[in-house]
Amino acid sequence: MTQQSRCHLPDRLTNKDGDERKVGVEIEISGLGYEELVALTARLLEGEAREKSRYVSIVDTALGDFTVELDSDPIKELDLRDERLPESLRELGGHAMDVIDYAAERIVPLEIVSPPIPLSRLETVETLCDELRRAGALGSRESVYYAFGLQLNPELPDLSAPTLVRYLQAFAVLYDWLKARHQLDFSRKLTTYIEPWDSGYVERIVKTDYTPDIPQLMQDYLKDNPTRNRALDLLPLFAYLDEQLLARYVIDRRIKSRPTLHYRLPDCDIDNPAWHFSTVWNDWVVLEQLAANHDDLRELCNMFRESKLASFHNLTNSWRSRCEEWLEKKGYI
Repeated sequence: MTQQSRCHLPDRLTNKDGDERKVGVEIEISGLGYEELVALTARLLEGEAREKSRYVSIVDTALGDFTVELDSDPIKELDLRDERLPESLRELGGHAMDVIDYAAERIVPLEIVSPPIPLSRLETVETLCDELRRAGALGSRESVYYAFGLQLNPELPDLSAPTLVRYLQAFAVLYDWLKARHQLDFSRKLTTYIEPWDSGYVERIVKTDYTPDIPQLMQDYLKDNPTRNRALDLLPLFAYLDEQLLARYVIDRRIKSRPTLHYRLPDCDIDNPAWHFSTVWNDWVVLEQLAANHDDLRELCNMFRESKLASFHNLTNSWRSRCEEWLEKKGYI
């Protein structure tokens, strides 16, 4: 790959309407003040910033609106005039807010949320992350308190049940490899934000005869994974597909309906010179390519099921290493 095209592209570039697929990106960082980050993001993206509310700004760019915000609703919504607060705190007024702001910017991550970006324009995010690093942005490794993530919201090529099953199967068999590739920081490993899918659910979906329709697919998942806190979160997609069915299992105002997956596994190691957005994205593209290749996906699912059987070979060979060897042999990596 050239310096101008570090972000790989999957084979399936269009959605069901024939338009170029898009992906949303969420970047959590520290090390920069809120106002500094807003101004820097606007300059790097050649956009114009405007304040939407306390600790929430919109940067208008040629790609759409980027949001820069403090990732904490209680602090963003804090009003010192609220009579529920202690009188001593309310009397401090602006001084109290200065102290709160100072502490918040060092403990709570600042977040940049992109609009849906065409796959062919993802190099913009690569450049943005590189420039933020040079400006002093910090990621998960900087402190045990930090558990910052880099989340992807890739639009699906279509919303048919067979396509969704292939993506779920590909993620299930690649999970151990992806987790190792992302070298998750210790602080992030301790969080509940990126839990794996229920093992019984994984066992069910990797079978060759798993051919549910959309309602059955949703019910199977939600019975065992009724939470946003999964490494691959399907709730935004389910809200888009059937909000009433989702509400039988989960009611959470934070769920945003969209025809995308919500990939929460990677951490944001932005201050590491060896870390790049493209590395995370290109690993996701491996999953994309596997999901698009029916024969290879079936072969790897068979190997995955065999790896769960009791045998000396399975005890002495990890699934992650076997999976990586297979990906190399097949030319995926």
